Amino acid sequence: MFDLAIKSNKTVTPQGVRPALVLLKNGQIADVAPPDTAVDCPVIDAHDLTLLPGVTDPHVHINEPGRTDWEGFDTATKAALAGGLTTLVDMPLNSSPVTTSVANFEAKLQATHNQLHTNCGFWGGIVPGNAAEVEGLIARGVLGFKAFLTHSGIDEFPNATEADLRQVMPILARHQLPLLVHCELTTDDAEWKKHDRRSYQNYLASRPKSWEDEAVALMIRLCEEYNCPTHIVHLSSANSIAPLAAAKAKGLPLTVETGQHYLFFTAEEIKDGQTQFKCAPPIREKANNDQLWAALQEGIIDFVATDHSPAPPALKQIETGDFTTAWGGIASLQLALPVLWTAAQPRGATVQDLAKWLSTNPAKLIGQAHKKGQIAKGYDADLVMVDLEKSFRVSEDLIQHKHKVSPYLGRELLGVVEQTFLQGQLVYQRPTFTHLNQGEILTR
Repeated sequence: MFDLAIKSNKTVTPQGVRPALVLLKNGQIADVAPPDTAVDCPVIDAHDLTLLPGVTDPHVHINEPGRTDWEGFDTATKAALAGGLTTLVDMPLNSSPVTTSVANFEAKLQATHNQLHTNCGFWGGIVPGNAAEVEGLIARGVLGFKAFLTHSGIDEFPNATEADLRQVMPILARHQLPLLVHCELTTDDAEWKKHDRRSYQNYLASRPKSWEDEAVALMIRLCEEYNCPTHIVHLSSANSIAPLAAAKAKGLPLTVETGQHYLFFTAEEIKDGQTQFKCAPPIREKANNDQLWAALQEGIIDFVATDHSPAPPALKQIETGDFTTAWGGIASLQLALPVLWTAAQPRGATVQDLAKWLSTNPAKLIGQAHKKGQIAKGYDADLVMVDLEKSFRVSEDLIQHKHKVSPYLGRELLGVVEQTFLQGQLVYQRPTFTHLNQGEILTR
């Protein structure tokens, strides 16, 4: 009757963590039964390993086609499986062409052929002059749209202006699709580049919180005006927490993410020349990041996403340590779960919090809340089995990303992913990929 059953003494369900037998059929969870239920199918007994819904990361730069030397679908989705991630959503930039037209989106979809090892959805891009493409991209199946309010680092993806957003937000509101926004309203000031180019504090000062706070304030106003679902990506400024809390209390369709690196690292610990830590907005001081933690635990910040943004080591200026020219982006896709758990556990967070921040709430943003992000009857059987009490040291040989540059190298992390299931099939059993090319393209 069933294809497979997974038994765990620590099954994370919407009702709590409990012993259970999860029954799988045709790629879905057919039932969550008592652990002693008799079944006529193979049973995997996880004993005291924790069974979680597969992780969804809606903020990933896969960089294919066009910049596959940076990452690519094959390496990104393998790294994801090894980290217990079962669903990714690819950002519309860093690939070439960028996903700002239907034709470019078709090229992106072609590039996934025979190298999609996790489920994958796609964001469309909003840039000046592409409003006419929005309806076509929606019809083709993008899950929403991403815009930058500052230079993206990619010349093919210029920042949108308030006027551009006013053109597209009524369309997105009508379709109830989210607009994701990189919130920094920057000013052109290259003065900081004349100072110590290896200084992290110099880089940090060059991207003040005020840039982020002004951009967030703009998006709150536009969200209220158009009632358009609006999502603030990688929040790093704690100054914006209070206005975001007030906007959410008013019932605005506003959601917020932060990144693992803003919760794990602090500016005080980053040494000069350590360009592997460079990202935008930057990793800020401990007092700021403690406030981000509080906002996450209070539900003002909805979830955590990696913003996996890899680049070849030469672009990261690892040898020179030059923050003025290094690519800004942190490679961390495979480590999403253990990084967050390592930082969360000392703060009293529970495994249910982990499921909410990595699975349940991200699934809501991408319109998949009815079938992903929970261990419950009728949901997709995308699952991860983790030893949350076991630690490991991050080393280059463990990392499946194309490039091994990461600020987490050498760190001791808690939470070893033992098995990953996609649509009810065991696709990863540490350290082996048991079934590849099982990922599905997700559309609205």
